[in-house]
Amino acid sequence: MDHGPVGKADLELARTPPPRERADAARNRAKVLAAAADLFARQGVESVSMDAVAAAAGVGKGTLFRRFGDKAGLAAALLDERERELQDAILAGPSPLGPGKPGETAEPSARIRAFVDAYLDYVLDHLSLVRMSETASPGARYRIGAYRFWHRHLTILLDAPDGEAVAHTLMAALGAEHLTAMVEAVGVDRTRAAVHTLFALRA
Repeated sequence: MDHGPVGKADLELARTPPPRERADAARNRAKVLAAAADLFARQGVESVSMDAVAAAAGVGKGTLFRRFGDKAGLAAALLDERERELQDAILAGPSPLGPGKPGETAEPSARIRAFVDAYLDYVLDHLSLVRMSETASPGARYRIGAYRFWHRHLTILLDAPDGEAVAHTLMAALGAEHLTAMVEAVGVDRTRAAVHTLFALRA
């Protein structure tokens, strides 16, 4: 099933708009995100404090907390650009992940497989950050704007009376907490294979 103009518009509505900010605020945001990315890469997400990020970025702690709330908010901000890249590919990129050129759109099952591959590439490359953003508080994962997009994309591709519920169920297998446990227990390759098997049963 092609998303088509209606489905594409529906997906666009599911996206969280990028922040609108003054030039100085944008510069501070960029400094903070660069400092956080560097510290997280060198020391690990769990080991880095918000105080350390503020010091490395040269901003006050109050500024950091007002802007991002907590470390989970900082993690979500770091992930935002990568998520938008994946969303853009789904909306307008080459087939099978995206719709491709007119007449090239792949079958829904192929698009679902492509989505699973691309999403796993994204989440496994940033597993600690995604896990923090999704588990900061009960239900945090489902309040993240990106989750609404992924869920809506799957619902459209499933094109079934129970598609909305099934999409939630399938998305559960892509939760960072679940994937972390899977990778630790059986490794990356078996985790990817198991997720694909689950999606293939429904797609």
